[in-house]
Amino acid sequence: MSVASVDHDMLTALGRQLRVDAVRAADFAGSGHPTSSLSAADLMAVLLARHLRYDFEAAQNPANDHLIFSKGHASPLLYAMYVAAGAISDEELRWYRSSGSRLQGHPTPALPWVSVATGSLGQGLGVGAGIALAGERLDRRDFRVWVLCGDGELAEGSMWEAFEYAGYERLRNLTAIVDVNRLGQRGPTRYGWDTATYARRISAFGWHVVEIDGHDVDRIDAAYAEAAESARPTAILARTRKGKGVRAVEDAEGAHGKPVPNAESAIAELGGRSEIRVEVAAPEYERPSPPGGERALAIPVYERGESVATRTAFGRALAAMGHARPDLVVLDGEVSDSTRTAYFADEHPDRFFECYIAEQQMTATAVGLSARGWLPFAATFAAFWSRAHDFVRMAAVSGVDLCLVGSHAGVSIGEDGPSQMGLEDLATFRALWRSTVLYPCDANSTAHLTAAMAEHSGIRYLRTTRADTPVLYGPEETFPVGGSKVLRSSEFDDVTIVAAGITVHEALGAAELLADDGVRARVVDLYSLKPVDVATLRRAAADTGRIVTVEDHWPEGGLGDAVLDALTESTVMPTVVKLGVSALPGSATPAEQLRHAGIDAESVAEAARELAGE
Repeated sequence: MSVASVDHDMLTALGRQLRVDAVRAADFAGSGHPTSSLSAADLMAVLLARHLRYDFEAAQNPANDHLIFSKGHASPLLYAMYVAAGAISDEELRWYRSSGSRLQGHPTPALPWVSVATGSLGQGLGVGAGIALAGERLDRRDFRVWVLCGDGELAEGSMWEAFEYAGYERLRNLTAIVDVNRLGQRGPTRYGWDTATYARRISAFGWHVVEIDGHDVDRIDAAYAEAAESARPTAILARTRKGKGVRAVEDAEGAHGKPVPNAESAIAELGGRSEIRVEVAAPEYERPSPPGGERALAIPVYERGESVATRTAFGRALAAMGHARPDLVVLDGEVSDSTRTAYFADEHPDRFFECYIAEQQMTATAVGLSARGWLPFAATFAAFWSRAHDFVRMAAVSGVDLCLVGSHAGVSIGEDGPSQMGLEDLATFRALWRSTVLYPCDANSTAHLTAAMAEHSGIRYLRTTRADTPVLYGPEETFPVGGSKVLRSSEFDDVTIVAAGITVHEALGAAELLADDGVRARVVDLYSLKPVDVATLRRAAADTGRIVTVEDHWPEGGLGDAVLDALTESTVMPTVVKLGVSALPGSATPAEQLRHAGIDAESVAEAARELAGE
């Protein structure tokens, strides 16, 4: 039936229906998490019928609220809500978790009403904060962000980064609905039903906190209304019972992640099937209004022979792009003076967001901004992206667009030592789905590739260098993603040296040393590690039969492996020597670090000389 007005009895009945459909979905699939869905059913029934503002026929309406299931394993509940809202059919529910179905085990944007992929616990609230930030500071719209969290994921440090960030930013349009059902996957959670403990902690971060019985629909309704009136973000701590309504699994350990033992009996116990249809309140349609003020892009240019750090060229290019791209936003992890995003902050302070030393929340905020149609650039030291890797991985699953930059990469940073040296980042970012990985060696190539990042899709990663390096390319050069530059070659080359970033300069020095010995070396600047220039590499393999790769990175997963991947199934397989950082570095000058790692000009020349001699 169609429901125009709602009351206590209808809300209670809707909660039962959501439970029944969650049980049915998991039973159809033979897998899933119905017990985690049953505990939150009343919370979502009231939200759907009374407080959510969403036009399911216009998912792109920028005035729509956002509903994020941070506890993404409760997907049967989310899909049951979609059935009740008339967004999907009961027949589609039967294909839950089936091959080719939109109703995947954890929610993804395969469904137009899902803003971001969830299921890796501890991420939804941070992303919700990013979406809420966009509404408050950029879009200037009054939509609300509702995030359903589990009490188990409150053990994740990223949740507390999110609580602190949202509280500090006073994101009044954000509501965290915490389903405190006491049980995790293997047993009780840390604090069980002690919502007062959670309340003390969350309120300390500047949140408005409400503690309720999560099965009392009237109290739930009042809590949501209270959240809408708060000048701060609100956390609703709802005490619930996992598996609510089904005696065989209610508040029972060992029932997590399994269909209920007897679906037919459980459905009968819940009152049987019903077909309540909720007319979800839809906001007035508003056309997406991209920010105006576009200008032609004029990136800074540099003269050959200058000495400029690629991180500096990145920062200046980014500031210039801010004038041409009013949708561009920049996030910092409290290192803007080092990454050079400070240039953007100086010129575009309203689109610069300081996330402080919280790389997980910085990434989550960037994901939220991207979900709202903004183009985020986020930067920190290359080493510290490892802290946020799972957020970046899930961003790829979400299909959002992120431009990420890692500075201070490799041993070439010098005396700071290994804790500050990004030596895994190329491998990490190359392994991501639909990622682009770029590593320029000079200022002009960096400026061009920074601009190119904005025109691509998915996860884009740019690696920059701390030290000043010579400008090798003129401002007229172009640098297509997926390309490379052959800096030195002849018809009779004996060996090819493939490098990127800081090691391009060492490779050129090595080629000069080799020339003195009568060894002709081709030098390739492989500035695009993914996608990689297969044609140029295979041509070098055929022409020289010998390749030396050199990188300021561990030997695993970086430039050397990108070259080997490009040569897979090649008709000519050359002899390949991979040079990289093979021993744990300590403190030393940049020149000493390169020499100790065996990736300086002399070491490269020696490796190439031995290879050519063979």
